[in-house]
Amino acid sequence: MRLLRLLRWSAVVLAALTASCSDPEREREKAGIKPTYDKKTGKLAELTYDSNHNGRVDTWTDMDGAHPLRTRIDRNEDGKLDRWEYYDSATGQLQKVGFSRKDDGKPDAWAFSAPDGKIERIEISSTADEKKIDRWEHYDASGLVSAEEDGNADGVPDKWETYQAGALKTAAWDDNGDGKPDRRFTYEAGTLVTIDSEPDASGAFTKRVDVK
Repeated sequence: MRLLRLLRWSAVVLAALTASCSDPEREREKAGIKPTYDKKTGKLAELTYDSNHNGRVDTWTDMDGAHPLRTRIDRNEDGKLDRWEYYDSATGQLQKVGFSRKDDGKPDAWAFSAPDGKIERIEISSTADEKKIDRWEHYDASGLVSAEEDGNADGVPDKWETYQAGALKTAAWDDNGDGKPDRRFTYEAGTLVTIDSEPDASGAFTKRVDVK
């Protein structure tokens, strides 16, 4: 999934905002975009957008003049937000995209893009708190390649996973809280094949059990 494709909503809004035409307010109205201005400063404060022109607003973008700050989207129009876009306040560049894995109207995962627009990292919070991330997933062109988890909410990963062709390859755990793996399971075609344990001072496992 390409992050660039996911940005089609905000791209339409920003394109309409910056379009050069003789009557920009009329063009925005035709596009289903409604601007709201700060009464004290006169600066653009919000853009609302009816993306499918059915008479219902489904996209809200907080603005600081010409710079977008955050966009909230209800793509399926069920009354619950399901997408959040966060922008750099100085440059207007997209920083991350939030989404709700539980579909409960609250963001609990945030995607970050690489320079080519593809997803590079996803940060997940089991408590839907972006300041309390407890899972980090890393992606390349092939998809998910690795992940770390913080199972005891101390801010430090205690589980590590690697993936191959989208399938779990290894999973390792820190059992004694020293920040290093103490056990590692290795899988082949989804089946557990080896268990490594008893790491030495360098972290190398000294015991292996083949699972038959």
